Amino acid sequence: MSRSLAHGIVAAAFVGLLVLACMQVPGEWNWAGVWEYRQKFLQGWLVTLGISLAALVLSLAIGLVVALLLAAHNPLIEATGRMYVELIRGTPLLVQLLLGFYVVANAVGLENRFVVGTLVLAAFSGAYMAEIFRGGLDAIPKTQRDSAKAIGLTRWQSFRLVVLPQAIRLVLPAVAGQLVSLIKDSSLLSVIAISELTLNAQEVNSFTYSTLESYLPLAVGYLLLTLPLSAASRWLEAAFRYER
Repeated sequence: MSRSLAHGIVAAAFVGLLVLACMQVPGEWNWAGVWEYRQKFLQGWLVTLGISLAALVLSLAIGLVVALLLAAHNPLIEATGRMYVELIRGTPLLVQLLLGFYVVANAVGLENRFVVGTLVLAAFSGAYMAEIFRGGLDAIPKTQRDSAKAIGLTRWQSFRLVVLPQAIRLVLPAVAGQLVSLIKDSSLLSVIAISELTLNAQEVNSFTYSTLESYLPLAVGYLLLTLPLSAASRWLEAAFRYER
């Protein structure tokens, strides 16, 4: 049996169990009422997609820069990176969103909720990315750098051509997991009144009083974002694998 067929069978079984569970829910379904707000779901999904993509790119850049700070030989630079990581990882994202929008953004005159939400989300995920990247870089044996130096490569060339490709292969699963978490964490942007998918689903629920019918499309919407990301991660893992 091929792996794709096995995945299809298991996915069909899960969907079947979900349908059976929904059929046992007492009362009548109100899909017609929720369907009237399909445009609202689509708009919220597109907002979530846009914010997530921007935060993904920014968090990867932040994580790489902070990882280099953590690996610096200068104690002051290393301490700066460490303080950032511990401060972000030690406080809830919800608190960071509220402080970021109502305190920091207000102090600098930044009123765009989408920009603030994207930056806070990227900064939050970037701290975790930094530790993932740092672990990947530390896992590369020092002999690899010494060998690169022995054949005449500069420090930057050895990092770009020898260390980084190996580190990427090691950190791909953890990075993919963090990116999926970032997409799901974007649901908290509703606390600063960003009309993303979760907030719009909550509003549809309040309009129609149909809780399950409002939140099932919400789950499907996030799956449409996270499943392709997981598939892309597995493809990249296979592409970077040495053994063929």
